[in-house]
Amino acid sequence: MATKQHFQFLLLAAAAMLLLLPSGSTATAVEYCKKGRDYPVTVSGVEVVPDPVVRGEPATFKISASTDKNITTGKLVIDVAYFIFHVHSETHNFCDETSCPATGEFVLASQQTLPSFTPPGSYSLTMKLLGDSNAELTCISFGFSIGFVTPNAII
Repeated sequence: MATKQHFQFLLLAAAAMLLLLPSGSTATAVEYCKKGRDYPVTVSGVEVVPDPVVRGEPATFKISASTDKNITTGKLVIDVAYFIFHVHSETHNFCDETSCPATGEFVLASQQTLPSFTPPGSYSLTMKLLGDSNAELTCISFGFSIGFVTPNAII
C-alpha cells in the first residue's frame, strides 16, 4: 500500500516530467543581420511549430513584425544553412505570406514540408524582406532544429 509520502513523490515526479517534455512550440531567438541598424520593419518574434521540425510533416514558421510604413509589395529572400553549408534558397512574394498592404503589426506565415531524407540537426535561416527597388526593410536570422525521428519510422 502506497504511503502519503510515496504518493507525493510520484505526483512531484510526474509534474517534473511534464515540465521537461517539449511543448511542440517555443519562441525562437532572433538576431538582426546588421546589429545596430534601424530597419523599417521590426521583428518581435519567431515561432516554429513543431519545434523541433519533423521530417516529412508540415512545419509552420511564423514571424511577428511591425512597421510604420505601408508595405504594398515586396519579396522575402530566404537562405538556409546546415552548420556552415548553404543548403537551400527560395524567394516568396511578400503579399502571399501576409495580408497586404501591411502596416502596424503583422505576421508572416509560411508552411513547409521537409523531405523525409532531410538530415537531422541544427539549421540557421536568414530572411531578408526587400521592398520597392530591392530596399532592405529587414534582415533576420534564427536557428531551428530538425528532429531525429521520422513519422512512421521503424525502430
